[in-house]
Order: sequence, then structure tokens, then C-alpha cells
Amino acid sequence: MSGGDGGTLIDRHDLMAALDGAAGRRVTVVSAPAGSGKTSLLRAWADRQDRVAFLSVKPGQHDAQLFWLALLGALRGTAAPSAAPAFDGPAMTERVRAELAAPGAPRILIIDDLHELTSPEAIEQLTALLTQLPEGVRAVVATRGERPLRLHRLRLAGDLAEIRAERLAFSPDETRRLLAVAGVELPGPLLATLHERTEGWAAGLRLAVLSLAGHPDPERFVAEFSGSDRTVAEYLMAEMLGRQPPEVRRMLLRTSVLDRVNGELADLLTGATGSERMLLGLEDANAFVVSLDPGRTWFRYHRLFGDLLRLELRRTAAADISGLHRLAARWLADHAGTADAIRHLQAAGDWPGAAGLLTDHALSLTLDGQAATVAALLRDFPPRIADDFPGLGLVRAIADLNELRLDQAAAHLDAARTDAATPRRRMTLASLDLLVARLRGSFEEVLAQVDVLPAAGPAQSPADVALAGDLRAVALLNLGVTHAWSLRLAESEKYLTEGAALARDLHRPYLEVACLAHLGFATTDRSLAEARRNCEEAIAQAARHGWESEPVIAPAQATLAAILIATGDLDHGERRLDRARHATRAGGEPGLQLLIHLVSAILAAARGHHRPALAELAEAHRVRAAMAGEHALGPRLTALTIATRARLGEVSEARDALSGLDPRLLATPEIRNAAATVSLAEGNPAAARHAPEGSTLTQVETHLLDALASHARADDRATRASLEPALHLAEPDRLILPFAITGAWDLLPALPSAETSHAALIADILDVRNGSRARPTPADPPPDRLSPSELRVLRYLPTNLTRPEIAGELSISVNTVNTHIRHIYTKLGATDRSTAVQRGRDLRLLSTARL
Repeated sequence: MSGGDGGTLIDRHDLMAALDGAAGRRVTVVSAPAGSGKTSLLRAWADRQDRVAFLSVKPGQHDAQLFWLALLGALRGTAAPSAAPAFDGPAMTERVRAELAAPGAPRILIIDDLHELTSPEAIEQLTALLTQLPEGVRAVVATRGERPLRLHRLRLAGDLAEIRAERLAFSPDETRRLLAVAGVELPGPLLATLHERTEGWAAGLRLAVLSLAGHPDPERFVAEFSGSDRTVAEYLMAEMLGRQPPEVRRMLLRTSVLDRVNGELADLLTGATGSERMLLGLEDANAFVVSLDPGRTWFRYHRLFGDLLRLELRRTAAADISGLHRLAARWLADHAGTADAIRHLQAAGDWPGAAGLLTDHALSLTLDGQAATVAALLRDFPPRIADDFPGLGLVRAIADLNELRLDQAAAHLDAARTDAATPRRRMTLASLDLLVARLRGSFEEVLAQVDVLPAAGPAQSPADVALAGDLRAVALLNLGVTHAWSLRLAESEKYLTEGAALARDLHRPYLEVACLAHLGFATTDRSLAEARRNCEEAIAQAARHGWESEPVIAPAQATLAAILIATGDLDHGERRLDRARHATRAGGEPGLQLLIHLVSAILAAARGHHRPALAELAEAHRVRAAMAGEHALGPRLTALTIATRARLGEVSEARDALSGLDPRLLATPEIRNAAATVSLAEGNPAAARHAPEGSTLTQVETHLLDALASHARADDRATRASLEPALHLAEPDRLILPFAITGAWDLLPALPSAETSHAALIADILDVRNGSRARPTPADPPPDRLSPSELRVLRYLPTNLTRPEIAGELSISVNTVNTHIRHIYTKLGATDRSTAVQRGRDLRLLSTARL
């Protein structure tokens, strides 16, 4: 094994044994300064183990999410999963723990260069993971200096092993063997002197080996240096560099400004060719150069080696440094390395260039999960310099919006308007204005800005194209959500569908999932079955990226919960609702919070728990009061609140609430149903009757209230006459909720089976009423789909109608009915009518059949 980072030189049996001996401990921490050989030790030890995941933390890792995603990628042996602007650290910790506990998962987790992780949240989350590793899993962590992890509990429990710098130092015998492998022989006194002066420091010894190989006077070489650490390294590196060919020395020095380098970038900075060949040769010679990918195209220098190269560059070519940073920035900006490009411009002192690049790309970086990186780049501007660039207000606004600090974001946007001289800045301002208005609930303000939607036309450069696409996708999302919360569902569906397609083309999975998550709500008015499929597609896609607990998927979870509750699957609906609540526990946009509280109230009301329902409704009213505009769910919220009070016996309060509403609201179908509920509670059934209007759900409720009014007058015939259209409207989507909330399901047992064609739905409703578990309801029909005509015939099979009677109902011939039934039996794998009905109910085909 090598004496530092790099290729294999000698085996260090004692250190290997030390790591093996720590196998009984949960966590091993290797803590030592740069150049102590930590990485070489871990890589050599890992090569001897089975089922190992190895992660080297990226330099300057500010973002907790990117660290965890890289760790997930290491566990899976794949690229890191996609990032998202939002991040649930505890949920991610649990996800990693679950993956480690899975069969076949790595049993050893190695994290190198932990000191590069600067996120306090990530350190805290990693501490939680390491203290609760799954059974049989162990972790090894390498870091410099003081350890940021708080592992005192593991230490007290005897589950922590520690290897410090003194243990990593080379022994005299290891020093001799290291020199021998390189073909260097020193007399005993000189060998002792070399070991003494390097103090067994791995980096110093490796530099000595490189310098001594072929040296004309080894004795003079050893005698001419003294001291340790940086002094030794500087001397030895000067020796090594002095013996390199001029083109290699130039390449090393000029590329030392980079954290990582490839051949093309090195050629650019040196103005020559052949850099990749040199880098490969240096790695093969174990000269402090390490490849970062299996194809050996990207490289990094040992941290200490890079520091010393930069010191030598400042000494010998200080005037070139700024230009090198600018060259690197230009190349990185053109090759998707925006954050690194900004850092190089800052290092070059090109504050206008850095400010412009950060302003133009802060939104894209945030969408890539690099919000903390954006904040760190912003902090790196000196205060006086930052004040000279109003455009940085856009960056501050994006950071504020990411944390839902809406007032601060609006103020920063206003400040940035003075520097909106380019089309790109104006597009960014317009998109962010839409987002602020949407999050404030100023829906009319958003709808008034449709004309500012960024155009999808060509731009001047690939970067402009990407930015314009991001801005347009964000704007489409904002418009789609705003139209959804305004119940302009057709328009919402159009914008969200276009936004999802654009995001998919841009490889922006977070924006695509965000659009899909709202698309379910946008399609609820047309078909609950389609809305459910949209929600489940969004949830499945979010799961592929590990976003099951992120706020981005909460709209789909809440909408799916509402659909399940509407169809009587209360327990499953509650589980979905809990996930939506969990994803938004730290807040969220007002429209979504209102929806979650409203669905929570509906669930409680469906179970007859009216007092908890009223508490959820009060929370929904509080959210609505804080919104700048009117949410289209407002009438439903008001109506359910009034009806719930009436059902609780607070009839006078409910009547007072009605009397305080303006005439426009009183005329809405939802409020008219609430007024009917109050009239029934007052013992005035005649006043409860009115014509059905509005959504299907509302119309079903109207018919049921009418049935209850008729029942209160002991008019059985009128009761049955009102129940039948309610069942007819409810059957296509299997709507059970109105029967539960109104209590009208108590009327169904008395409905003669011969007088209804909805026996299957009635059975489902009564199953829910009697507390039976909901039947399995797959979202999709079988592979061999039934035709619309076959679905219409299937709808009649649960009834007592004969085949001729079904033919009469559908105005088709008996032969056609017989043909359809044969096809139904074949496609459903049934041999008789009852089996076909049961199979159709299990697959929810009866729920999707429409006349």
C-alpha cells in the first residue's frame, strides 16, 4: 500500500490489522493531518473487503442534500440520484439506513475527506446515522484534525475505534521498504536521518522517494533538508519539480488553480497539448495525482500537493494566476460547471463577471439542489462589492423564496429591478414575480401576468437556452397551480401538462414532478379515475428520485387522499393524507395547506367525527385569512364549516354564519347545500329542497339532501326518487363520500333491489358504512381492456335485469348484448355473471363505466 494517496507501494500490515481489529466496533474514525496516508490506507483496506461502499466527499461540500445523494450513489454503485430544491434531512437519513439494512447492501461504509463537508445539518444527520447503523454494518470515517462528529455515546458504549496521526506514521522498517520498492538504497545512518526528519510523515516520505529515485548524490539530498511537515514538503517538492520535464512542470503549476482537471482543461490552461498523457503518467508513477473516474479522464492532486503547487505558482508566476482563473471559469461555464466557474471568477477578482454569472444561474443552481452553494457564493462577495451589483438582489430573492420568506423576497426583487437591463434578467424577474404572487395567494395578480410568460424560442447560447427553458417551466408551473387553486381546471391542466413536458425535455425531474403533482388536482373535475392515475404517476416518479417525503409531492398525496376518501377508502386515504401532512410539516404554500386541512376535515366528517372536523376547518380558515387573494376552495370550506356546525347541533351558529354571507356566495351550489343541511337540522325539510348544480360531488349531495328531506316527510316514493339519481351520478367514480357525510347511506337498506340498477355501488357503500375494509382497487384495468360498449353492459350485470331488459335499457339488440357479455367473460377470465361482477368490482371497472 502507498505511503499517501495514490498507487500501491508497500503493505502496512500493522495498520491493516488495526482496521481489521476494529471490526467489532460500529464506527472507526481515522483522524490525521493532510499527507498522513489516510486515503491510501482506506483504499488498500477496502480492496480486501467484500460489499464496501466508498465515498470521497467533494471539496467545499456546502449542500447537505448533495452529500447524501452522493452517499446513496456510492451505496448503489451508481451515479448520484437527482437533487431537488427542497430537502428532508431526517427522511434521507432513514432512507440511507433502510438501504444499508436491505439484503445484499454494503456491509462496510467508508467516508473519506469528511472535513470537506461544511454543512452543519449534514454533520448532525450523519452523526444520527452512525449512532444507529443497522445490525452488521460498520462505518469508517476519515477526516483531518478535530472530528466534527459527536460520537461520545458510541465511545462510552465501546462502539468507537479511533486511529490517530501517530498511528499512521511510518516506522523505520516501513521507511526502508518504501525506499527499496522504488529502487533506492540508503546506508543505515542516512535512512535513520530521513525517518527522523520526516517523523514518518507519509507525504514527506513519498516526496523523498520521488526525489531520491535516480538522484546523483543521495547523501547530500538527505543531509540538506531538515524539519517536518510543510518545510520538508516544500523542499522535497522543489526537488521533484526541478527534475520534471519543463512541459510537465508547467502543466502541474498552471493547473494547480483547479480542484479537478482533465486533459482538455489542462491543455487550455497550458496552451499546449498532451496534458492527459502527462496526467496518466503522473498517476502511474504515484506522483500525488489520482484519477476520479473509471475511464481516468478526470484527476485531482493530493490536497497538500495542490497547496504546495499553488504556493510555487504564486512565487514564480503570480501575474498569470488571475488569467488562469478566468480561462478555467470560461471553460467550466460552457461545460455545466457554473458554481466552480463563479468561484474562479471570484478568485480572479472579476466581481462583475462573478455577480453576473451567479445572478443568471442562481435559479438553475437552486433547482439542482445547490441552494447552500448559492448562499456560500453570495457570502464570498465582499460587502462593498456586493452592494455595487443590484442584480444580486435576484440571488437573494431566490434564496428567500427557497425558505418561503416572501416579504424579504419581494423587497429584493424590487431592488433588482434597477439592474434588469437584459432580457435574461427581465425573464427571471417575471418568473419570480409569478412565484411570489402564487405563494402569497395573489391568484388574480398571477393570472394578469400570463403575457409575461418567457418565450420558448431560440436564444444566443446553450446557456441562454437552458435558462430560458428553466424560467418557462417555472412560469408554467406557477400558472398551472394558480389556475388549479382558482378552479380553472382546464387551463390548469394545459399549463401543467406543457410544463411537465418541457421539464422532461430539460432533464429537470423536480419541475416535472412538481407539475405532475398538481396535475391530479387539475383533472379531478373530469374523471376521478384519471386524476388518481395522474397522482399515482407523480408519486411513483417522485419515489424514483427519493422524494416521497418532500413538499414537491404533497399536492399529489393530498389529492389522492381526497379521491380515496371520496370513494370510501378512508383508511388508505388517511395514510396518504398523513404523508401530505408530513411533507408540509414545516409549512408550505397557503393553497396546499388549505387543501390539506380541508381534506382532513372531510375525512373526519366522513367518519362522523364532527368536532375534530371543525378544528381542521378552523385551521383552514386561518390559512385562508392570511392569503392575499381568494382561494377557489373557499366556498367549499365555508359550506362544510356551516354544515358541520349544523350536524353538531350548533344550528343557530350555522344560521348566523349563513346570514353573514354575501348574496354571490349564497348562490353557489356548495353554500346552497349547506343551507339545506341547516334547514334539515332546524326541522324544516321543505326548505331543504333545491335543484342540483355544480360538480358531480355537489350534485350527488343535493340529491341526497333532497332524499333526507323526503324521508323526514315520510314520503318513501320521493325518497327513492331522489336516491336513484344520486346513485346514478355517484356510480361512474364510485362516490361514497356524500352518502357518508350526509348520513343518507342509512336510507339505502330500505331501497328495494328491484327498483335500482346500482346494486354493486349500494353494496360498496354499505360495506363502508358497516366498517368493512375497502376492496382492493387497482388503478389500471387488465391488459386486455374492455371497450366502452362492453363497459356499459358490464355496468348492468350486478342488477337483476335480464339480458333482454339490458338490451332495452341500452337500445341495442339482445344478440349484441350476448356478444358483449361473451367478450367480457373472456377478458375478465370469468365463466358466469357473478364471477364477472366480482372481477369487475375488484378491478374498479364498474366504477369507470359511464352511460
